[in-house]
Order: sequence, then structure tokens, then C-alpha cells
Amino acid sequence: MRWAAFAAGIVLVVVVSRSVLLTLVVPRSAASRLSRFVGRRVVRGFFLFLSDRFDDWDAKDRILSYSGPLSLLALLVVWLLLFLLGYGLMLWPLVPHHSLASAIRESGSSVFTLGVASSVRPSATVVDFVAGATGLLLVALEIAYLPTLYGAFNRRETLVTMLQSRAGAPPWGPEILARHHLVNLTGNLPQLYRDWEQWSADVAESHANYPVLVSFRSPHPLRSWVLALLAVLDAGALHLAFCPTTAPKEARLCIRMGFTALRDIAQAMAIPFTGDPLPTDPIALTDEEFAGGVQRLVEVGFPLERTVEEAWPHFRGWRVNYESLAYALADASTSTPGPWSGERRRGGTINPVPPVDRTPVDPQGHRQTPGRWMG
Repeated sequence: MRWAAFAAGIVLVVVVSRSVLLTLVVPRSAASRLSRFVGRRVVRGFFLFLSDRFDDWDAKDRILSYSGPLSLLALLVVWLLLFLLGYGLMLWPLVPHHSLASAIRESGSSVFTLGVASSVRPSATVVDFVAGATGLLLVALEIAYLPTLYGAFNRRETLVTMLQSRAGAPPWGPEILARHHLVNLTGNLPQLYRDWEQWSADVAESHANYPVLVSFRSPHPLRSWVLALLAVLDAGALHLAFCPTTAPKEARLCIRMGFTALRDIAQAMAIPFTGDPLPTDPIALTDEEFAGGVQRLVEVGFPLERTVEEAWPHFRGWRVNYESLAYALADASTSTPGPWSGERRRGGTINPVPPVDRTPVDPQGHRQTPGRWMG
């Protein structure tokens, strides 16, 4: 019985060590099942349960903002407890007079480097030393892990924050083109697409290697990295679909890098997707929703070379590459329910908040209807 427990302890220590290595050390999308279970099933499920008790979006966002950081702490606690149990099972047969409770106590003393319990037997001492080194190494790795995470988070949020003045909050693809045309900045769109192509490559690398970043929410409740990327991809797809002769080539590169990033992140999160969809495949965005977005461009006088009917197949051919991925990630991260971003757990949509256009002639400006939760 004791030696069977010893073998089980070795297996447990190896399994947990593999989880630590895949999560904190190996620089590729290879998260372990244990980290997925703790982070997504347990911690995220708990915070989703709490947030579902509220109807106000700001309250929901405040609650969900704790899920990402606390999943890191929860995973650290689970790792330490499993190491404690594993080394306790290994110590049990090495000290014959020890009960299982005493062996676990000695294991805890070693893992947490307390030194309150030990054994003079050489074999048990070796296990004590290994357990103590494991506890120290695990805490050191977790501490070193945090600057990497928050560095990637800060890089991600810079362009997301800048996009608010260009796309509203929550961001919306047609609004990007409309606002650039309104302030005579359509010449800046190629640079916008270049910036977001680079941003997509950075996010693909960081979020695929560290999937916990997906659940790290933006500081503002109406911002979302998923919706920001979706809005830029929609803007590029609209530009290419309606203006085939004047749309910048950078829009194509941005879209391709954008859906490549979404695929890498979805693969890291074990979200199924079609790797090579056909341009004629159906999409969730309806003709009516598409026409409503185009109406925004018509209202501001954006130059369109094609009609809605002519542009729709081309837009659909681009959007089919990223729509289902963006919708799945938006739902997985409970992103802001903006327009053209799919359904959420409780339904509803928040409309973008346009800025107030104030001038010396009209100091009060034209006040738009603020974005609100419409569930």
C-alpha cells in the first residue's frame, strides 16, 4: 500500500511538473489540461456565475476583470498543493513510523521551506531537499512570469486604447472608415492597417504562448482587444469590397495577419475552426446588419465604387476567414457585446459612443445617443 502510494506520488509530481513547464517555461502554445481546467472551468466559471447575477454591463465587467489575475494565483495554489500531496505520498513509505498525515506534514514543511518537520533517513532527506527546491523554483518562475504577462498586456492595450477615437467604444468596423472620412484622414488608413498588422503578429505570439492573457480585460469596460481587432479587419474588408481600385494594399496584409493571429490563439485555447474556408461559405452577419453598417458610410459620404449587392460577396469572402474565430474568442473572453461581434451569454448589444462635435459656433455640439446595454 505504501509503495503503491510512492509510485502514485512520483506520477503526480511528474504530471504537475509538466504542467508548470508547459505553462511557465516552454515558449509555445502548449498549455496543459490542468491549467486549462483551473483557469477556464473553475475560476472563469465562478466569475461568470457571479457576473450573471447582474444586468448592468459595468458591474459585469468589474467582476470579470478579476478572473484573469486570480486564475494565475489559483493555479499557483493548485500546483503547490499537488506537489505537497505528491511528495507526501513519496515520503510515506520512506519513514516506516510515519502516518500519511505526518508524511504530508513533512512534505508541506519542505515545499513551503518552513523547516518544521524533517527526517534523518537519507532517502527521506533527498525527497525533502527536492521538495524544497521545487517550492522555491515554482514561486520564482511565477514571479518571473508576471512581468512577461503584463508587458504583453500593456503592448496590446496601447493600440486598443488609441482605436477608441477612430472607431468608438465599443469599436465597430464601419465607424473606422466613417470617422476617417469625416475628418479627412483617409490617407492615414494605410498606416493604420500596417500598425494593426504588426499588432496582430505581437498578440499572436504572446496570447498563443500565454493563453491566460485572453481573459485579461481592458481597463475600460467598453474596450476589448477582440472587438478592436474585429473592427479593424471589418474596416479593411469593407474597404477592399467597396473600393477595389483605391483601397490600400496594406488592408490585405492586415486581414491575413489578423485571421492568422486569431487562428493561433484559437488553437492554443482548443477552439475548433475551419482552416481553409471557402469565400462562398455562409457567415453569421446578416444582409440587414451589413446594409446598416454601409448606411453609416453613406451618411458621411464615404466614396463607394460598388453597390451593396455588388460588394456583399467580396466582403463575405474576406469575413469568412475570421468571423467565427472572433465570435468564439469574444464569447470565451466575455468581450463587450458591440455590433457585428456575435452573441454573448445574456444577449444584447452596446452601441458605439460617438464623440460630441463641439465648435466655437456650436459649443454644446451635436450630442449623440450614448452607448448602452440593450439586453
